[in-house]
Amino acid sequence: MKKRLVVLTGAGMSAESGLKTFRDMGGLWHTHNVYEVASPEGWRKMPQTVLDFYNERRKQLLEAKPNDGHRLLAQLENDFSVRIVTQNIDDLHERAGSTNVLHLHGELRKAQSTCNQNLIYDIEGWQLNLGDTDENGCQLRPFVVWFGEAVPMLNKAIDEMKQADLLLIIGTSLNVYPAAGLMTYTRSDIPIYYIDKQPAFVDKHIHIIKDTASSGLLRCIELLNLEK
Repeated sequence: MKKRLVVLTGAGMSAESGLKTFRDMGGLWHTHNVYEVASPEGWRKMPQTVLDFYNERRKQLLEAKPNDGHRLLAQLENDFSVRIVTQNIDDLHERAGSTNVLHLHGELRKAQSTCNQNLIYDIEGWQLNLGDTDENGCQLRPFVVWFGEAVPMLNKAIDEMKQADLLLIIGTSLNVYPAAGLMTYTRSDIPIYYIDKQPAFVDKHIHIIKDTASSGLLRCIELLNLEK
């Protein structure tokens, strides 16, 4: 039976595909007011501004392609039972071939009803506009978890962590909660690997690889193969 490898990915995973990170210097939160474009209050006050922001992100995503890191993770399914828990709202994991992806913070290429959060729709193309509604006539909003909102997939992510035989963390600052606390739900005896250009301070028992996602994964795969 293949070992269960749970992978937690953040913005650094997609940076090599040309998608801007949010928190790094020059990232999206340095050029946009986070509370204007990523909060329920911002949506109520300036819905067009919010839609414009995510339309631009969506347009960039459609032009982007999975990078070597995404493809390497997909290839790991040949040797492990891989479960990806991502903080990213892009679909690059899926486009690279990964078959088990859980999006903690929503999905950029989907829209959500403002009246019923269980009504989710695929977005054709890259634009979501005022006047686009669900079957009940309610305005659609980006299917993204904003600041101040609950994380609906959190319990499923915790379950994945509890079942992990190995944990791999890639491209995340480990500053965004509750995602940053997920590793605490793993068994204390499992191997944990952490790939990031600027890794956060973590427990000394975690194997840190200070590198980009793609390059770091190439190094990490050799270590993971010893765990098969």
